[in-house]
Amino acid sequence: MATAVDTGPEKSNSKEQILPSIAATNADADSPITALPVGPQNASPTPKKSWAFKVTILSLCLVSLVVTLDATSIAIALPKIANELKTSEYVWMANCFVLSQTVVQPPCAQLCNIFGRRWPMILSLTLFAIGSGIAGGARNVGALIAGRTIQGAGSGGLNLLSELIICDLVPLRERSKYFGMVLSVGALGTILGPPIGGVIAQRDWRWIFYLNVPVAGLVILVMFFFLRLKHVREPSIRRALLRIDWIGSFLFIGATSSFLFGLISGGTSPQYAWSSFRVIVPIVLGIVGWIVFYIFETSRFCLEPSVPSHLFRTRNSSAGFYITFTSSMLMVWVAYFWPVYFQSLHSASTQQAGTNILPYVAFLIPVSVVAGVALTRFGQYLPFHFAGFALCALGLGLNTLLTQHTNTATWATFQAINGIGLAMLFPSILPAILAALPESSAATATGFFSFLRSFGLVWGITIPALIFNNEFDRLAAQRIDDPVLRAKLANGNAYESVGAETSLVKGLEEGSREQVVDVYTRALRMVWIVAVAFAVSGFLSVFVERNIPLRTSLDTEFGLDEGGGKETADVVREKKSEGRTNDSLA
Repeated sequence: MATAVDTGPEKSNSKEQILPSIAATNADADSPITALPVGPQNASPTPKKSWAFKVTILSLCLVSLVVTLDATSIAIALPKIANELKTSEYVWMANCFVLSQTVVQPPCAQLCNIFGRRWPMILSLTLFAIGSGIAGGARNVGALIAGRTIQGAGSGGLNLLSELIICDLVPLRERSKYFGMVLSVGALGTILGPPIGGVIAQRDWRWIFYLNVPVAGLVILVMFFFLRLKHVREPSIRRALLRIDWIGSFLFIGATSSFLFGLISGGTSPQYAWSSFRVIVPIVLGIVGWIVFYIFETSRFCLEPSVPSHLFRTRNSSAGFYITFTSSMLMVWVAYFWPVYFQSLHSASTQQAGTNILPYVAFLIPVSVVAGVALTRFGQYLPFHFAGFALCALGLGLNTLLTQHTNTATWATFQAINGIGLAMLFPSILPAILAALPESSAATATGFFSFLRSFGLVWGITIPALIFNNEFDRLAAQRIDDPVLRAKLANGNAYESVGAETSLVKGLEEGSREQVVDVYTRALRMVWIVAVAFAVSGFLSVFVERNIPLRTSLDTEFGLDEGGGKETADVVREKKSEGRTNDSLA
């Protein structure tokens, strides 16, 4: 049964009930009507949160910590794992996780609408634990990749459900505060992951995976007993299964997997040249598959789309999805290329480079929390989007000034500006997207939001690496005299060499060292220039948005179950139909 808060006179309520249906029929946010609040704005003070609510939020924070710890700790252990398993497939040991994490999110969002949130969350935690166990016990690269793929599928569901459950528990106006909390704990995992992974890898890398199992098991128990969310059940399993967008999900997963396979194969640590048919064919098939998917989703044959077209027919949602992709891409762009700067221009070790980027990561945590609380307090997300992208563009522009002689205070300040700009965006994007959509679209909108966020991470590694490698090769041909050294650094090796051979630059003769450092400096400058262009495009996209007031009431079928009983979907539909009839008569 839906949970609603009545906070205004009867006349106002009629308008509020009509507005969601207008949004659901794909009205554009330019309309004066859709620019109005989609829910009551003068709600009574928020009631005190129950202990079940607090336990749920704490569990979501723990889930975020576990997932980010795993993702970041494995990165530093990959070389040792690859050496022990005697394989060169380190690229896919990392990227199979990202691929499976990305493709499952929109189909998972539809399953959450059909089967509720509780069991998909428990299933995602179970997959994450099983995948961790398989990866930890792997004796060959095939088993490790299989385990990481299962882990990724579980992680994709966990990332989506962490935000979706918050949407079910609190009104839109309050969500950014809790998004900020969960994101901040995830950022803490990002900070702790590399040093923890390094310590564990020195002894036995398998425990990086094994430790996930008991932690995930503990969260499963907590979720099983305390995560009690309402769920409108179909009268039979057959009816529920018929609602699943089987064809659309198959097309989406196939197309996205194909596209990402090609992108990763020719990306940061290229297995094939970009002109290779092994790269071109999967990318082309992926694009064609997306076109077919879109045609099917908008056709009369798709009864319940997993990615409904009305998600893109408002200004706020369209701009918000682009902002999601761009900010996610810039986050990993910055995180990957600051270490390259330290390792190439300052001859820092991997551990030193990881320590040196702490100013960037450290500002992500408190600023995300402050931004979330401020958005809850004032209800204005456009200032955060404008300020966030403005600071991003400023910080990335300042990064173009970096040289081997830049002092610590200067580069730490640049990192702080990078971190503050991105932190202002993270908790404020999803509320802006949902503001123009009815509450019934929360799952599908959050699913596509999570997909774009993961998709942006892949592009945030691939695009700057491609720019860096091409620019380095072009400049090396002009500025490095030694042909042997030039060949050693060509074709993507300059990017990999800074991590694999930390003494490479330091060990060169003075003349060659100056030339190599000069080329690294100029290639990195081009990476930051292109990043500025993306930040500016994000800033311009904010002008497309409108500041639609955030709903202060909660109208959902998936809130906390406090013993109100269970109803089937048919009963709920009948009640809704009666409600609409009464509204029209009034």
